[in-house]
Amino acid sequence: MKRFDQKRMPRSGLTHGLGVMLVIALLTGCDAHGEAESASTPPPPEVDVATVLVEPVTLRETFTGRVASPQTVQVRPRVSGYIDEVAFEEGELVEAGDLLFRIDPRPYEARVQAAKASLAQAQSQRRLTDVEADRSRQLIQKHMISQEQHDQRQAAALNARAQQAEAEAALTSAELDLQYTRVTAPVAGRTGRAMITQGNLASADQSVLTTLVSMDPLYVYFDSNETEAQGTQTLMARDEPLTLNIGLTGETGFPHQGRLDFVDNQINADTGTLRYRAVLPNPDGLFRPGQFARVEMPVAHLEQAVLVNRKAVLANQDRRFVYVVGNDATVTPRQVELGREVGELVVIRDGLKAGERVIVNGTQKVFAPGMPVTPNPVAMREPNAGNDIATRS
Repeated sequence: MKRFDQKRMPRSGLTHGLGVMLVIALLTGCDAHGEAESASTPPPPEVDVATVLVEPVTLRETFTGRVASPQTVQVRPRVSGYIDEVAFEEGELVEAGDLLFRIDPRPYEARVQAAKASLAQAQSQRRLTDVEADRSRQLIQKHMISQEQHDQRQAAALNARAQQAEAEAALTSAELDLQYTRVTAPVAGRTGRAMITQGNLASADQSVLTTLVSMDPLYVYFDSNETEAQGTQTLMARDEPLTLNIGLTGETGFPHQGRLDFVDNQINADTGTLRYRAVLPNPDGLFRPGQFARVEMPVAHLEQAVLVNRKAVLANQDRRFVYVVGNDATVTPRQVELGREVGELVVIRDGLKAGERVIVNGTQKVFAPGMPVTPNPVAMREPNAGNDIATRS
């Protein structure tokens, strides 16, 4: 066996072998680099995508109003006298006809007795004059009395009838005065404090004994500007009752409902507003006259409103935009013009159309226009979310 002798190996063959080995090494290195680069490229980010909604929406606006009582009464006595009794608890609810104050009735009882006596006297006098008048008619026919005597007796009878009627009226007046010594509630409602207490003099038609306000239902008065008023008038023209949502100061949302029952007949030229009134049931006495209340009223109705979730809308200085996901799963920013918020949704006035998809979750994963994403279809609104509660955006 011959020993391998490098000295006998041709130089060209050695050079060729080294070249082959270098090519193999380069190829192997390129393959390894390609596999490493492929392994480090992340997949497109996963984002939640929802389809734009197009549906009818009733838009509402929030106003500040004040609660008022339909009936506010200053209770005054109709007769003068000293207060014998205060028959109510201050601040309590009373029904119409309940006794509030009692004025000393004894002077008025005496007047009633005197009026009855005067009436009895007038009735007696009338009976006498009626008898004389009847006899006079018989005698005049027989020419037994003069015409003058006959006329006097007839006049006396008429005068007696008038005196009896006057006595009856005086008795009625005295009985009314006696009845007025019982000061009762003219309407059902809540009483104020007693302004005149027992033992003090109350003057007829002058002294304020207490105040009384009706409590159920109550009114809520509020003002709307001309633009909103025009939209509400359009809704009212549909002859459908307008239900208003009402909330007290400090309450979350609008837990109470009322009904619009009055719109003023002219716009206030000084403020440019129109006065509205809502009827608010108050069976539990939760509301009180004078309170501030927030009123949510329908101001417009859109038959085909374009809606997206608020989370889909992003801000770039004074501009608003959304990320639209195309059929090729790439992202395109789209400037939009916003309308009012409707629950968790917002009305898009311009910039989107039905069928388009926008990113509602995961917008922070988008770094550049045109980048691919992995869309995860979701609903545009949460289940059972309403679509008719709107505020100005």
